[in-house]
Amino acid sequence: MMVSYSFLAPGVLMAMAFIAWHQPGRRPGGPSKLSEYAAVAALGLAVLGVAQFAAAGPATLSVLEGSAALTFKAGLVNVTLALLVAFIGWVVIRYSRTFLYGEAREGRFLALMLITLAAVLLFVQSGSMAALIASSALVGLGLRRLLLFYSTRPEARRAATKFALVWHGADAVLVIAALLLAARYGTGDFAAIVVASADADLTLAASVAIALIVFAATLKTAAFPLHGWLTEVMEAPTPVSALLHAGIINSGGVLLIALAGLVQQSPGAMAALVMIGGFTALFGAAVMLTQSAVKTSLAWSTVSQMGFLLLQCGFGLWALALLHIVAHSLYKAHAFLSSGGAVRAVASLRRPGPIAVPSIGAVLKSFTLALALYLVISTIFTALSGPKTAQALALGTILILGVAYLVAQGLADLAPAELTKRTALASLGAAVAYFAFQAAAQAIWGPSLPPAPMPGPLEWALLVLTVVSFGLVAFAQALFPLWAHHPSTAGLRVHLANGFYLNALLDRAIGGFLSAKTN
Repeated sequence: MMVSYSFLAPGVLMAMAFIAWHQPGRRPGGPSKLSEYAAVAALGLAVLGVAQFAAAGPATLSVLEGSAALTFKAGLVNVTLALLVAFIGWVVIRYSRTFLYGEAREGRFLALMLITLAAVLLFVQSGSMAALIASSALVGLGLRRLLLFYSTRPEARRAATKFALVWHGADAVLVIAALLLAARYGTGDFAAIVVASADADLTLAASVAIALIVFAATLKTAAFPLHGWLTEVMEAPTPVSALLHAGIINSGGVLLIALAGLVQQSPGAMAALVMIGGFTALFGAAVMLTQSAVKTSLAWSTVSQMGFLLLQCGFGLWALALLHIVAHSLYKAHAFLSSGGAVRAVASLRRPGPIAVPSIGAVLKSFTLALALYLVISTIFTALSGPKTAQALALGTILILGVAYLVAQGLADLAPAELTKRTALASLGAAVAYFAFQAAAQAIWGPSLPPAPMPGPLEWALLVLTVVSFGLVAFAQALFPLWAHHPSTAGLRVHLANGFYLNALLDRAIGGFLSAKTN
C-alpha cells in the first residue's frame, strides 16, 4: 500500500495547532511564525503528492475494514484539490498573522484555522463515506468555532447556529445515505460503490441514497433556501471568509464529483441538481446587484456561484465543475482578502460623472452580437478539437449571455470609443477562454471522470429552460440602471436587497431574534 505525501499534510497542521492552542493569548510569538511554516510544509507535501502521483500513480491509505473503513485516496482529482486547499490555506494563514496581530486570542485563532484547514485536506482526499463524514464533521466543528471568535456578538452566535444546523444536518443525511449504500453494495468505498452500481439497476435503497447525497450537497453549498448562514460569515474575521473557499463551501461539489458515477445513474437526481442549482444561481446573482457592502455582495456572489456549480454537476460536466471549484476558490479567496484595499482604491478615484446606460436597442444588439461571436468561436473549436456535448454548448451560451452585458455597456449611446473597444476585446477573450479552459479541463481530468450523459427529453427540456431563464435574467441585468431606481420598482429592489426575507424566517425559526434582543 503506497502512502501519498499529501496524506501527511493534515498531520503537520494538527501538530502545530496543538502548540498554538496552548498559547492562546496575544502575540504568541513562536506559534505565530510556526503556524505559517506549518502551512508552507503542508503546501510542500501537497506539491510532492502531485509529483508522486505523476510518477507512480494513485495512492491509497485505509484504516479499519468493511463499510466503516476510513479510506483516503490520492487520485488525480484528490491531489488537485489537496494542492488547491493547501495553497489557499498557506495564503490565508500568512494573512492571518498580520490581520490578527495583537488580538487577545491570536494563538487560539491560528490553532482553529490550522485544525479546520487540516480537516478540509482530509475531506478532499476522502475515499470512503466514513472518512468523508468524519472529516466533514470536523470541518463543521472548526468553522463553527471560528464563526464564534467574537462570541459576544449576537449576530455571530446567530450565524454560527444557522451554520451548525445546516452543515451537521447534511452530515446526518450523509450518515443515512452511507448506511443505505453499505446495505446495498456492502462497502463504503467510493470506487467500489461506483463499480457495483454500474453492474446492476438502481434499487429503491440506492435511489434514496443518491437523493440524500444530492440533498446533502445542496446543504453544504448553501443552496436556496438555506443559504442564509453564508451571507453572515463576515461576523467572523476576514481570513475565515477566505478559508471558507478552500474546499469548505465547495464541499458539496467535491462530494458530487467523488460519487459522480453513482449520482449520474439517477436522471431524477441530475434534474434536481439542475433546477436547484440554476434557481440558486439566478437568485444569488439578482440579490447581489442590490448589495451596498462589499463583503455582503461577495457572499451573495458565492451563493450564485455555488448554484452554478450544482448546475454544472446536474449537466454531467464534471471536469468543468472541478475547474469551477479551482478557479472560484482562488478568485474569491483573493477577493475577500483584498476587499479592504479595493474599497480604498475605489474611494480614491475621481468620480467620472454619469455612467453610460444602454438602451433596450443597444442591449438587444449586444445579445445578437455576443451570440454570433459564440457561434463562430464554437464552430472553430469544434473543428479543432471535436464535437461538443449539448450540455457544454448550453453552458457556453449561458456564459456568453453574461458577456452580452459587457457588450451592452460598450454599445451605450454615451459610451466612449475606448470603452466600446475594451468590452469587445473582453467579450472575445471570454468566449475563447471558455472553450480553451473546457478543452484543458477535459484533457486533464476528463479521463478520471464519467462523460456527460446523452440528453433525453427531460434533459433537453431542462437545457432549454435553463438557457432561457439565464437569458431573461441577463437581459434584466443589462437594463438594471434603467429599472432599478424607477419608482415602480422601488419595492422590488428593497425585497431583493433583503433576499425576500428568507434569512429572517430562518432566524425566527431558531430563535435568533430573541437571542439578539436579550444579549
